[in-house]
Amino acid sequence: MAIAIDFGTSNTVIARWNPVTQQPETLNIPGLSIQQGLNPPLIPSLVYVENASKGQVLLGQQVRDRGLDLKNDPRFFRSFKRGIGADIQGFLPELDGQMITFERVGQLFLSQIIEQLAPLQGGIDSLVLTVPVDSFEAYRHWLGQVCQTLNVEQVRMLDEPTAAALGYGMVDQEILLVIDFGGGTLDLSLVRLDQTVQRTQKPVGFLLKWGNKSLAEDSKQKVKTARVLAKAGQNLGGTDIDNWLVDYFAKTQGLVVSPLTTRLAERVKIQLSSQTQASEVYFNDETFESYELDLNRDTLETILAEHAFFERLDESMTSLLQQARRQGIEVSDINAVLLVGGTVQLSAVQTWVKQYFEPEKIRCERPFEAIAQGALQVAQGVEVKDFLYHSYGIRYWDRRNKCHSWHPIVSAGQPYPMSQPVELVLGASMESQPSVELIMGELSADTGGTEVYFDGDRLITRTPASCQTNVKPLNDKDGARSIAQLTPPGFPGSDRIKVGFQVDEQRFLRITVEDLLTSETLLENQVVAQLS
Repeated sequence: MAIAIDFGTSNTVIARWNPVTQQPETLNIPGLSIQQGLNPPLIPSLVYVENASKGQVLLGQQVRDRGLDLKNDPRFFRSFKRGIGADIQGFLPELDGQMITFERVGQLFLSQIIEQLAPLQGGIDSLVLTVPVDSFEAYRHWLGQVCQTLNVEQVRMLDEPTAAALGYGMVDQEILLVIDFGGGTLDLSLVRLDQTVQRTQKPVGFLLKWGNKSLAEDSKQKVKTARVLAKAGQNLGGTDIDNWLVDYFAKTQGLVVSPLTTRLAERVKIQLSSQTQASEVYFNDETFESYELDLNRDTLETILAEHAFFERLDESMTSLLQQARRQGIEVSDINAVLLVGGTVQLSAVQTWVKQYFEPEKIRCERPFEAIAQGALQVAQGVEVKDFLYHSYGIRYWDRRNKCHSWHPIVSAGQPYPMSQPVELVLGASMESQPSVELIMGELSADTGGTEVYFDGDRLITRTPASCQTNVKPLNDKDGARSIAQLTPPGFPGSDRIKVGFQVDEQRFLRITVEDLLTSETLLENQVVAQLS
């Protein structure tokens, strides 16, 4: 059975491929899923740790049914996806003698879900997991480690916006903009959907695990191809809006900040997606406390504006459209705009989108299911051509500023696999130099890292301002920096080695090193790291 999981900050969606109808369908997992109104079955991304040492947890709707999400309990986790791979994780609780990280909570959440899916129709033989477009290598590496522990034959990873484009079934359109706005991230992705001729290779996406069988290996169907043209994203989502609303009610009517009031604020926000006025009333029959939250759309938009919400949306849209224009693509060339994620249901967000695009181009009828159901198509004969989201470079000493800096070798936007390697010629920097060392790193935008911390019981993310490029070194450890042993030793004043950098189809950064003095190949196609 082929399964796709859209692991979200607020909700998680699971879809399977129905072999009878040859169509994707969203699964309702008894005890874990909830289905409200016209929405498809959703699993709330909630975890309650019953026993950390034994890995015993409650998930999703199980947590809400027991009221465990309404108490100040260190065993309860929500929005934990935002902390996975973050630079600074702040306070982490110790439960049952174990320090609990966000990575551990995420692993328990995904593995328990897959364990419950395993008995269905003979088990899972193909799994596709979706990832935010701006995720760092740390998140992807964590996801890869989780997958190695799963009893699943094939596991692939796909960007969430690309999956959404496939999930809306817009194969007859050429250029699509996907706005994926969920609980934790805002991701914009401009993709081109093409039809290729007869299948010539196995379906891709980024392969995490591969067994002996491919569901589509013997298929002779034509392959739909999604090529990503531009990306932009940031840590901003519905969870932030929930926190802003709680702060508003705390300021205006003295509301106590707690998991309960956060949940009530979230309900008010959801109501405002379909109506202009919303209210929530709660009475605690034990403490006799009562809460009444009232809000209208105008006040919500004022709160959003006070937190520079629309300015941040404009920043991402401007970045994406600039990338598009560099490729000769104007706003008028975009055939359709696909909205996915719970936050896109807010009237304020839809109004913002209409400032850029004609209403008839905007689609919003499948905000929750599009990603998971689109990801399934990767296992059914879809080839995804992508590019690198981050730049990669080598560290050097900046003599003018007397500090280390970074020289890009592979730029963001580089398609992979690379047709030609990037070559760099280096010389010795001192007399009788025995070896050459290079430190390579993943370069992000000049925004600094993401900090994750607790404000009371709320998980908060913050991107501190910075004037320096944020770098995650790939090989800065003993035994990994040296790329060439020089025999005879090197001397300043002449070129000594030539280094070729190449990215293959699985996003491995590889280097080849040639000694120009001896014509000897010192390294050939050596793997440095997996890129994002």
